[in-house]
Amino acid sequence: MSSASERQEDVEAKASLRVEETPIYPADALSTPRQILFVGTVCTAMFTNQAGLGNTIGTVCIIGESFAINNTGQLSWLIAGYSLTIGTFILIGGRLGDEFGSKRMFVLGMAWFSIWSLVAGLSVYSSDVLFIFARVFQGMGPALTLPNGLAILGQSYSPGPRKNMSFAWFGGSAPFGAIGGFLFGGLFALAWWPWIYFSQAIALAGVTAFAVWVIPPQPARRTRQTRSLSQLSEDLDVPGGLAGFTALVLFNFAWNQAVVVGWQEPYVYVCLILGVLFGALFFYIEVYHAKTPILPLAAFNSDIAFVFGCTAAGWACFGVWVFYMTQVTMNLDGATAVQMAAWYIPVIPSGLLSALAVGKLIRKVPASCIMVVGQIAYLVGSILAATRVLHSTYWTYFFFSVLIICVGMDTSFPAATIIFSDAVPQEYQGMGASIVMTIVNYSISLGLGIAGTLETNINHGGMTDEDKLLGYCGALWFGVGLAGLGLAQSLLFVTKGYWKKAPAKA
Repeated sequence: MSSASERQEDVEAKASLRVEETPIYPADALSTPRQILFVGTVCTAMFTNQAGLGNTIGTVCIIGESFAINNTGQLSWLIAGYSLTIGTFILIGGRLGDEFGSKRMFVLGMAWFSIWSLVAGLSVYSSDVLFIFARVFQGMGPALTLPNGLAILGQSYSPGPRKNMSFAWFGGSAPFGAIGGFLFGGLFALAWWPWIYFSQAIALAGVTAFAVWVIPPQPARRTRQTRSLSQLSEDLDVPGGLAGFTALVLFNFAWNQAVVVGWQEPYVYVCLILGVLFGALFFYIEVYHAKTPILPLAAFNSDIAFVFGCTAAGWACFGVWVFYMTQVTMNLDGATAVQMAAWYIPVIPSGLLSALAVGKLIRKVPASCIMVVGQIAYLVGSILAATRVLHSTYWTYFFFSVLIICVGMDTSFPAATIIFSDAVPQEYQGMGASIVMTIVNYSISLGLGIAGTLETNINHGGMTDEDKLLGYCGALWFGVGLAGLGLAQSLLFVTKGYWKKAPAKA
């Protein structure tokens, strides 16, 4: 009986193994209308993420005024805190999706985002501390929805044109979200700014309910026996996650807080040093101790490293560009939040066409060439912003800056996600996607912190419009430098590729 039982267990184990090794792509079997609903719902992760950024960037001065905040450094925290949390928690969000299911984490993230959006609106009855606290906790929602949304697409479609286009639509929804945030944020601010967040909470609650129905069940994951707390900690790489989380928070906090209190405060540079030390500890744990590392260094190659470097430089440039262009036009040109939404409308056609073009060309054109185009767009767009003449006509500097820079934003993101998705196993799609989104959001927050430090050190206190303009322009030229760094990296990689091909042809 014992041997028969063992044989039966072996048969079941082998059958289970064959099921695990056979990739299942549920979206391939869906009807076209159902696929549209499915992809559209998943794309709300990127849409709501960018809307959560845009609705505050365009109204940050109005919100700050209600809390008696007029310092640019303090205002930047209303935005940077949101991006910091997203960039910090995304790695953990991706791992949670790998362990407990991407759909479950996606739905949980939308619900969490909705709750803290409601709290952000209610903070009008309290203080700016609660508002910043709510914004920070808001960021944990996209930290769950973004990597797991990408993971759902990666797990649901087999490699091919539909998978590429779903990623392209995901990236292409970013400009719609940004403009939606600017537009509705400005409109609700005309009545009462808390309605920006009340309406956001209502919409997110609706998406949460819809996602439960429209997202198909995801492929079964590896069957795991009941695990002890230590085994679960090991599978989740809790030590590595804590070290990485601490490093990212401390390093970013130092740069953003220095804008408010200055580097002369000891705790600021202590946080910076501790951030570097915890970063070193994180890489030590991942390389030498973690059995299931939260950062899959083994999946990295020179192509991925190049994509990440360009993505970081480009999105940091974009964060600086959108924040300081808004500051110049609203604080010095006198534009309203609704006007800003109208002025940023070229983001929609430019960004959407760029993202869809990448989806079509990614298999035909080398990623290095796509990245070069993107970095050139970042550079040209940021130069137009930095050299813009105050009170100049919209159709000169501003229009072309918006039109061009979004090509960079919406070429780098789809290219990075598609390359990384194809480079990692299906079961680790959440991890791969989370790394891309960590770089995108963390670079925005860190770029704003460094730019803010530069601004406050050259604007002579910002007491006059001339001094404010000097600080804003200094920050915008820093964005130009970031774009130049990204372009240099992309050109270096293209040159490296030609060097590799030359011996083969010879």
